[in-house]
Amino acid sequence: MKKPAKTSKSPVTGRQAAAAKRKEKILEAAVTCFLENGYHQTGVRHIAKRAGVSLGNLYNHFPGKHDVLAEIAALERAELEPILKGLAKPAPAPEVFDEFLASYARFLASADNVILTIEISSEAIRQPDIGELFLANRNELAMALRSVIERGVADGDFRNDLDPKQVALLVIDVVDGCAYRSVLSEIPMRNLLDDAKDFVFAAIRKG
Repeated sequence: MKKPAKTSKSPVTGRQAAAAKRKEKILEAAVTCFLENGYHQTGVRHIAKRAGVSLGNLYNHFPGKHDVLAEIAALERAELEPILKGLAKPAPAPEVFDEFLASYARFLASADNVILTIEISSEAIRQPDIGELFLANRNELAMALRSVIERGVADGDFRNDLDPKQVALLVIDVVDGCAYRSVLSEIPMRNLLDDAKDFVFAAIRKG
């Protein structure tokens, strides 16, 4: 979940452009506050102050802090789109699987992404509706990966005694774990991923 990227859409009026810029600024401020202070400890006043906007201006864009988080979840879904498209490629399953591991690792390589994910996960334990915002993204990713694994089983590339759904979820967990460990230990993500890939392929390849 990276800080919102600047986008330009046309045609837009000057007022629309200014409103979009303020919204983007608020989102950037929210992510910064969540990273520095935690979601639970951050209030809308903190976000407004960091963004340099009035509280009323913030409420014009987001009725509350939960709505800010919902927008961040939507941004995460947009960032996952290239990975989902990669999983839909009509290439041999092992090749698609390998490319997924690399692209998902790149997505998770940012320390900010890892910290924010941990922060939101801990808050989701207190408020399940928060978890649901991001769980939908994870489930979509798992379903796309499951399809690749099922194709690999059908083609004889992967073991036929696998539960594709559980394998997909476990693989995502493995890559997530590599990202957490990389941030905590400062071991390069690529080193951890190489070990993870060897482990995963040894577990699922037919052979």
